[in-house]
Amino acid sequence: MRVVVAIDSLKGSMTSLEAGDAIREGILKADRNASVLVRPLADGGEGTVEALTLGMGGQLQKVQVTGPLGTPVEAVYGILNDGTTAVVEMSAASGITLVEEQDRNPLLTTTYGVGEMIADAIRKGCRHFIVGIGGSATNDGGIGMLQALGYGILDCDGNPVAYGAQGLEQIETITDTTVIPLLKECDFKIACDVTNPLCGENGASAVYGPQKGATPSMILSMDRWLDRFADLTASTLGTGDKNAPGTGAAGGLGFAFLAYTNATLESGISIVLRETDLESYVKEADLVITGEGRLDGQTVYGKAPIGVAGIAKKFNKPVIAFSGAVTPDAVACNDHGIDAFFPILRRISTLQEAMDPETARTNMIETAEQVFRLIRTMREA
Repeated sequence: MRVVVAIDSLKGSMTSLEAGDAIREGILKADRNASVLVRPLADGGEGTVEALTLGMGGQLQKVQVTGPLGTPVEAVYGILNDGTTAVVEMSAASGITLVEEQDRNPLLTTTYGVGEMIADAIRKGCRHFIVGIGGSATNDGGIGMLQALGYGILDCDGNPVAYGAQGLEQIETITDTTVIPLLKECDFKIACDVTNPLCGENGASAVYGPQKGATPSMILSMDRWLDRFADLTASTLGTGDKNAPGTGAAGGLGFAFLAYTNATLESGISIVLRETDLESYVKEADLVITGEGRLDGQTVYGKAPIGVAGIAKKFNKPVIAFSGAVTPDAVACNDHGIDAFFPILRRISTLQEAMDPETARTNMIETAEQVFRLIRTMREA
């Protein structure tokens, strides 16, 4: 039996590859003759760098960059084995988890470190970028990133504006004379699963500002400043549509990528499935296994397991999913390509106990073994 495993991470417990390796171990306990291939999987969010980089034979890179509050942080990104493709998560430099809840203030938080990661990758020979932009602490329209890439985002005195959304208010001119020259040779695939415009009631400030520490008055101000920034961008560079879907992602970082770089916005799972060429492996399989930390009714809305199931069904392959937890509305997954799913919890435990990495690994191995004992029995009957 040829089995392809492509499972998302069980956040807090196992990475994509760790979960896949546990499933493989369980399968081989049940059927020593099975051929099990583990492929990396992610949806463009947390875990994408590690899954793609290690799963595709690349190398992780550590670099000290400017954190969301202006203090140094160590960020990790990946360079794939082609040597020219970088995988970046903006949250590694500007993520909300890097800021204590009492310190969250989008007037101050910056995307400067995101630009520093990109610049570091360019210096190391990368010209193609896969960028996940979820989990941001920022609402600066991406001006911090642009400054790190060499764009002049200047105030009335010709000085660089301040970090954070407060810098948006100060912008008077935008220049591109000092941009990193090689940036024009780069292309960016932005993993973006939201469709919010930059401004307005569905924009970056109104929808996502509160979770980043914005007060109602901040939201009104930031929305006005972003609108002005977009208009100034259009008049200066002739690019930038503030109403385009996804421009409001990550506090306007989506807008900055579209307006200032050679970028496209696309669902994260679509990018990952294409880059990993999962289809070529699935079409040779007898069975496909996927899953994630929690299967529920939301899984069917563009989550990684449904992306895998969609590919499998193109070739009429059966699909099994394993997950840390399952909710009653997860039955919707059965109508979207997942033929059967199994929670891996094996015994009564607390959430903390269940999420312990070693416990989760053991549970995954044991569950996979029992499922495949049944499959082997049915095949031999």
